[in-house]
Amino acid sequence: MTSSVHANGASSAKDADDPFALAEPVLEGPGTSDYERYLRTEELLALQKGPDQWLHRDELLFTVVHQSAELWLKLAASELEHGLELVQAGRTSAGLRYLRRVQMCLTYISESMPMLEEMTPWDYQHVRKALGHGSGFDSPGFNELRKFIPQLGECLQQGLAVAGLSLTDLFVQAEEYEELYQLAEMMIDLDERLMAWRDRHFRVVERTIGFNVRGTQGTPVEVIGGLRDRKFFPDLWDVRSDLSNLADEVL
Repeated sequence: MTSSVHANGASSAKDADDPFALAEPVLEGPGTSDYERYLRTEELLALQKGPDQWLHRDELLFTVVHQSAELWLKLAASELEHGLELVQAGRTSAGLRYLRRVQMCLTYISESMPMLEEMTPWDYQHVRKALGHGSGFDSPGFNELRKFIPQLGECLQQGLAVAGLSLTDLFVQAEEYEELYQLAEMMIDLDERLMAWRDRHFRVVERTIGFNVRGTQGTPVEVIGGLRDRKFFPDLWDVRSDLSNLADEVL
């Protein structure tokens, strides 16, 4: 490796082995580095209001939590769609890998919710004035995710029909039909993660604005609480009871 010495005694690398020699951006777009250009950080970081636009400084906290949730939901919907395509093509094991990513996205969203509790209830009332009729019910990311989730149920039903199994049979003979069983368990995992997220969201809302009040779209908070246990795959929960009853008869 060749180098030259500056007057101050520091060495300067002259060949491609020098990591700093690759710092010059080669991608098109705004930004002083390829990191900024690839991730479009200038556009991304301009999506939040600046201090001169805030009704309250915690608008930035509120916005970052919800915008990052929309990004995770966008990824979740994309991974779910691709996972579904693989499962529908008979490549269940490959599909399950992408469905695990969906689980992780939902976990990260839930884990970010406590940040909202760092606002005092009174400070949130100032932020709330900036929201108009904005509500989590309008989340484009979640609504996109909802489009694909029921298709998992269709995949499972088709698999059961091809194998000539009832849902109870599948759980009794799980090792014999391992891929189909793992799909069923992945579905209930997703259902559980979604319920945990809704419950965490409800607790944040209740802690912030109370229970006997209405949300930004006029929806009573108790109604939001009632949605926490809504299941996409109720049959997968009910079969647990069927298995318990069957065990009482045959074991």
